[in-house]
Amino acid sequence: MRLSVRHTTLYEFAAPVRFVAQSHRLTPASSGGQTVLDWQVSAEGAVFGSAFVDGAGDAVSTMTVQGPVERIAVLVEGTVETTDTTGVLRDHRETISPRVYLRPTRAIELSRGLLELRDAALARVAADRALERAHRLAGAVADAIAYVPGATHAHTTAGEALEQGEGVCQDLAHALIAVAHASGIPARYVTGYLFTGGDAGEAAHAWAELNVGDLGWVGFDPANRCCPDARYIRLGSGRDARDAAPIRGVARGGAAEAMDVSVLIDAQQ
Repeated sequence: MRLSVRHTTLYEFAAPVRFVAQSHRLTPASSGGQTVLDWQVSAEGAVFGSAFVDGAGDAVSTMTVQGPVERIAVLVEGTVETTDTTGVLRDHRETISPRVYLRPTRAIELSRGLLELRDAALARVAADRALERAHRLAGAVADAIAYVPGATHAHTTAGEALEQGEGVCQDLAHALIAVAHASGIPARYVTGYLFTGGDAGEAAHAWAELNVGDLGWVGFDPANRCCPDARYIRLGSGRDARDAAPIRGVARGGAAEAMDVSVLIDAQQ
């Protein structure tokens, strides 16, 4: 499948700011499941620093804008050829150990409810059946947390979403990472795009990858009860949503900030 993406992130400040600096994870890497045909990130008046590939194999770049500025639109445009690898991340170049992704953060901190969910999901699964254990955990999270747009906020933790019983894709990914860690499985947060077709045919999306035995990293999207396929473009990864954020930055000037995100995806078979 060939997916064309147009992704705009608009920042508007209540008063002009003196300077803006951002770190971007907005460029996907080619791998066994996706080939980047063309891709560019732009913003009027911005200066882009040299890019590098981090230890996780993700492209990182910097952007600065000298003020005074009241409005910044970061535009991502590109085309990616995707194939269905049944969720397995193949030929993705990274140098860090999967064990790095056993470290906890506040967002994926274990709660009693998450531990009980883990225990129930794996009660009758042998310890040496790594892939089955991963699927059981993903299914348990999908059953326990209903996907409800707008149900939570950016700082909701996995335990809080489980207690509430509903959340967004970020929450389901965090919960799956938490129960995977509790099972000794390295797991990480992944950002990207999902083409869904129909009237709501595109979205910035998030899911989790679990390191499963000889298969290595395998993606699981509990919000959609599936493994990533040709409808998905993988952007980047991290320990949690904050760590993997496509855009992180600071603005000097102290003005209140509003952000609006739009994503358009066109698909060709």
